[in-house]
Order: sequence, then C-alpha cells, then structure tokens
Amino acid sequence: MNIPSNLKYSKDHEWIRVDGNEAYVGITDFAQSQLGDIVFLDVNTVGEKLDKESVFGTIEAVKTVSDAFLPVDAEVLEFNEALNDSPDLVNKDPYGEGWLIRIRVTALVQLDELLPADEYAKLIG
Repeated sequence: MNIPSNLKYSKDHEWIRVDGNEAYVGITDFAQSQLGDIVFLDVNTVGEKLDKESVFGTIEAVKTVSDAFLPVDAEVLEFNEALNDSPDLVNKDPYGEGWLIRIRVTALVQLDELLPADEYAKLIG
C-alpha cells in the first residue's frame, strides 16, 4: 500500500498536502482500493467554508457511494475538474492527478491532529 511520508492523513482515509495556508485533499490509496472502480465524483461545496470532518462531496464507485470528509476547517477553493471526464484518476494516481479539492486551511493548528504516514499505516494494518 502506497503511503507517502510527505502527507498527513485523517482517520477517514483522506490525505492532505499543505502548501502555505492552501492545501490539496484526496483519498488514500487504501480508500480507493476499498471503494473499487470510481465512476463519478460530486463536489458542490466550492466557495463554502466547512468545519473539520464535514462532508465536502461524494465518491461513487461501481459497488458503493461514499462521503468525502474535510480533514481540517477550510474553505473549498477548487474541485479537480479533470475528474469530471476521468474519475478513474483517483484509482490510478490517488496522491497526484487524482486529488479531489484545493482548500484554504482556516485552522492551521488542526494539521497537528492529523496522522503522519507511519501512524496511518498502523491504522489500516
């Protein structure tokens, strides 16, 4: 299982890559493998300020629909439009081209509450 060490992780299987007070959020390799083939993503929260653990969108796979949760308080700035035509990018490259949203972190202190790669690895066993 791929777990990059430069990212932080939530217990809900989202990752966050921080760049200043903005960040990219996606689902982990573990999460996409559990969901199976992803066929559609619905994110209608662009422009909204949401609290940590709020649902920012849904991920539809062949066998299920799953909510996607914000790992920190943030304003949703952008949805990865490439996923409209190629939702399978989340399966193929969850930490790169398959990112879900770009956010402005409004509570930077919450980043310290997220899991480093080694702790996330223990969580998923």
